[in-house]
Amino acid sequence: MSLRRRDFLKGSMGAAIGAGLAASGCVRQQSPASGAFENLAPMTDGVVPISDEERWLRIEKAQRLMAAAGMDAVFLDVGTSLEYFTDVRMWPSERMFAAVLPVDGEPVYIMPKFEEEETRDKIRFGSEVRTWEEHENPSRVVASLFADLGTRFGRIGMEERVRFFLFDGIRSQAPHLEYVSADPVTLECRLIKSKNEIALMQRASDITIEVYRNVIPMLEPGMTADDFRDLTRQAHTALGASGGINAQIGEASSRPHGGSRRPMQDGDVVLMDGGCRVEGYKSDISRTVVLGEPTPRQREAWLLAAGAQAAAWEAIALGVPCERVDAAARAFYEERGYGPGYELPGCPHRTGHGIGLDGHEGIHLVRGNSRPLEVGMCFSNEPMLVLPGEFGVRLEDCFYMADDGPRYFSRPSPSIDRPCA
Repeated sequence: MSLRRRDFLKGSMGAAIGAGLAASGCVRQQSPASGAFENLAPMTDGVVPISDEERWLRIEKAQRLMAAAGMDAVFLDVGTSLEYFTDVRMWPSERMFAAVLPVDGEPVYIMPKFEEEETRDKIRFGSEVRTWEEHENPSRVVASLFADLGTRFGRIGMEERVRFFLFDGIRSQAPHLEYVSADPVTLECRLIKSKNEIALMQRASDITIEVYRNVIPMLEPGMTADDFRDLTRQAHTALGASGGINAQIGEASSRPHGGSRRPMQDGDVVLMDGGCRVEGYKSDISRTVVLGEPTPRQREAWLLAAGAQAAAWEAIALGVPCERVDAAARAFYEERGYGPGYELPGCPHRTGHGIGLDGHEGIHLVRGNSRPLEVGMCFSNEPMLVLPGEFGVRLEDCFYMADDGPRYFSRPSPSIDRPCA
């Protein structure tokens, strides 16, 4: 399949590009999605949000884990853990907005007084709100809450994303309490996805694959990474989701998270990585193609990356330690003269990361992680191949652990010429 379809560029889009060619000698998408995605329809029909019943079950599970870990309460800052338990979504700012999950009872919220009326409408789990005025110290409100909960000499779990100035302020107001990581509670709850969560992640992956199918054929010499990202944002929007995909062009693809400034040229490797959100749950998919006809070296490198991804997949099974998946991909490269370990040319990063409400979350497929794979866990599979100074190839597809073993959210690329199955 040709990755360059100039016959697509016609009508108003072709006129805009023609003007750009005349002015600068290169193709540049001035109005990337003007009419380009009129054929796409939203793919979010039938999406079922996480129910209130499921969120109450999450809170109850957290409280059981808190009791087992000897925690009296867990402090939640603004972020995905707060969203996970309460469905409250707020932007982080210098003003404390938080929730406290007690080991017994309902969540309690701490917020600025002037935001109370508006914010109460977002609260469905628990009803108690503690407020603070602009001249007051919100950490004192939290310390008072702990005392009212009977936590005078107990243990408080701090969720992993709590910002230091909040933690330090609370600790200064209640120094007699013990503060510990809440990972045994929050991470353990979020690590195992329900069928409903997996269904949302499946929809997000389906949408992103459809974006790739529609946008990859638009790659042209002169297109920039910004042009490409704009196209993918517009395509995601047309399909009913919020998302985007980044592009690393040519030599920049050899830097795992490297930016690309120059426009695409014939013969460039183009590494694409991104996804979208559906009801908060993320997709994360990478594809690597060549603009024009791939060279033998480019084809060989692509096949090696695909082989490492397949080797990792073969190692995945219920009960297998996470690190064994990473070891399988790394062994594949080392047997062919790459590496060893993280040395280049080879794979400079872990084989996979957890995924859910965050693009990278929970535990990872990496050396040293002996946690066995369990039903409900979700990861990426992306053992990248880097050839320093030349290019890189990353093929990333996420999967979940079902009752009968692993299942992909998106099917791996069949070939360098056919990026989407």
